[in-house]
Amino acid sequence: MTSPEHKLENQLIEKLQDLKYEYRPDIRDRATLEKNFRKKFEALNHVRLTDAEFQRLLEEIVTPDVFTAAHTLRNRSSFTRDDGTPLNFTLVNIDEWCKNTFEVVSQLRINTDNSHHHYDVILLVNGIPAAQIELKTLGINPRRAIEQIVEYKNDPGNGYTRTILCFVQLFIVTNRDSTYYFANNNARHFAFNADERFLPIYEHALADNSKVKGLDAFADEFLAKCTLAETISRYMVLVASEQKLLMMPPYQIYAVKNIVDCIDKNLGNGYVWHTTGSGKTLTSFKASTLLKANLSVDKCLFVVDRKDLDRQTREEFNRFQEGCVEENTNTRALVDRLLSDDAADKVIVCTIQKLGLALDENSKRNKGREKKGRATFKDLLEPLRNKRMVFIFDECHRSQFGDTHQTIKDFFPRAQLFGFTGTPIFEQNASYKRIEGDVQTLRTTQDLFQKELHKYTITHAIEDRNVLRFHVDYYKPEGAEIKPGETLAKIAVVDAILAKHDAATGQRRFNALLATASINDAIEYYGIFDALQNGRKLSHPDPLSMLGSPPKLTSSPPSRRTKRA
Repeated sequence: MTSPEHKLENQLIEKLQDLKYEYRPDIRDRATLEKNFRKKFEALNHVRLTDAEFQRLLEEIVTPDVFTAAHTLRNRSSFTRDDGTPLNFTLVNIDEWCKNTFEVVSQLRINTDNSHHHYDVILLVNGIPAAQIELKTLGINPRRAIEQIVEYKNDPGNGYTRTILCFVQLFIVTNRDSTYYFANNNARHFAFNADERFLPIYEHALADNSKVKGLDAFADEFLAKCTLAETISRYMVLVASEQKLLMMPPYQIYAVKNIVDCIDKNLGNGYVWHTTGSGKTLTSFKASTLLKANLSVDKCLFVVDRKDLDRQTREEFNRFQEGCVEENTNTRALVDRLLSDDAADKVIVCTIQKLGLALDENSKRNKGREKKGRATFKDLLEPLRNKRMVFIFDECHRSQFGDTHQTIKDFFPRAQLFGFTGTPIFEQNASYKRIEGDVQTLRTTQDLFQKELHKYTITHAIEDRNVLRFHVDYYKPEGAEIKPGETLAKIAVVDAILAKHDAATGQRRFNALLATASINDAIEYYGIFDALQNGRKLSHPDPLSMLGSPPKLTSSPPSRRTKRA
């Protein structure tokens, strides 16, 4: 009798065969797995190894260190043959991943000295186990499969540390109706229990962020040969400083793909609307590094609007890839890097202020150089005027409405400009004005960057648990109708806040924030807090202690209903 799990396995294998995977029912144990890998390795590297050489090769490449194995999988390595000659090799075709062979095996059993495990489905790329799929029947939470994988990996001498299973890059778990995936990692980055999620676990999604839950749809969207190859080769990040594998979630991948596609096809500018806390730095890093390999692009600049963000972004970029970018200590250093032909200077992180000073012929630095009879920074950059430049602007909702944006476009006519923002400017919340003749209009993010390339809003982030949920209480004063914004309404709101503040903030263990419609409103609220607290003779007379220290005032459009913290 066929079990439901076995039936699901057969259905998955049939689906993978439809996707042009080759099913290998003959690969059932370690010996046949290694025999198949040897055949693929020798064909790829145009070599015939002796049995002793192949055994030594296995001893050299198999490692319990997941990060080292991931690095070996993606790079060229060297091996000394029995006669002393070197063999430079790769485990897979790293130049054209889609041209590797793709196979599927099922019920693989790996026996080592201390463990005896079997694996539901393994996907092989050129004979290398690249992805493992664990199946559960309907009614069983896929989290149980995750726990099982963690348990397998924690067994002493398990197949992940003693065989070529060490090259598994990602795990997929499913009960047919719900499907999740996550990156392989060393033990300190790989822990999970059913109550709390420590692993970054992902559901695949379409470009509109709608989830792909069912196994069939997931296979079509995620397990197609070139898609899986791209996911492993381009959209997983090896963080050297932490010896960790990071998997880019779908929304980041769509954003990067759309930026790269826009550049490859020269489709103009664009902006990415990804909410705060969604990992815009990683997205921009991956876009920048992919552009670094694009021979048609001369320079890629990641531009921030504050010096502290310059340092923070450089540190993040260098965390993702050691030595990726250097510090520009002053405008001269930035100009030198812009003019440099060194591959290390192709991706540059800088502030918009330094860039603006270099291009502004009336800046103090350019005027000073002119007085000394030296070429201005703008003159020095003249050879770049018609080069293919890519500018990626962080927080573009606040940094791109001044003159520098237009200065960049004028000086680099062939440049393509891309912006990242968590809060794009629309007509409803615009404050910058554009005047053309007698017509005055508000400037929006779309005016500056032409089109939206991808959107991942706070709603999507909350659904994915990337950010905390909001808890909003709506308050309406009892009795007579009071209009929002009136002093009486503000007094009622402050009174309600003071009454519930201790309970809402866990007896003042957490701060609170009051958002108002304007600065004038904030000042009025301050006075009301002061008066009411003095009247109550509380033990914390400073009204700011009720709002968090120091208070953070933000503007928001007035609501039809008055909110309380």
